[in-house]
Amino acid sequence: QVQLVESGGGLVQPGGSLRLSCVASGFTFSRTIMNWYRQAPGKERELVASISDDGGIPNYAVPVMRRFTISRDNAKNTLYLQMNSLQPEDTAVYYCNRNGAAFTWGQGTQVTVSS
Repeated sequence: QVQLVESGGGLVQPGGSLRLSCVASGFTFSRTIMNWYRQAPGKERELVASISDDGGIPNYAVPVMRRFTISRDNAKNTLYLQMNSLQPEDTAVYYCNRNGAAFTWGQGTQVTVSS
């Protein structure tokens, strides 16, 4: 049974940082391209960042480029998202999932950027 458990969100002031984690189980994580997504209130879920199965090739959506860093630890079946210089428009629920056909979504982790 696939499980995706996101954590690390919270309330942060503009300009602050957070590090999100996603612990995966039930599939071969080390052979799976993984993505971070986010969904802001009233908006559709959008792709934020992607990383190859070996961690060597990250890709980012334009709004987060040079501020967010995606990484992974295949030994721990864990995906990370380091978020720096956070802005109010980054406020959303953040989710992880595989690239392509999505697994059942986890509960996500809420990120709120506000002064």
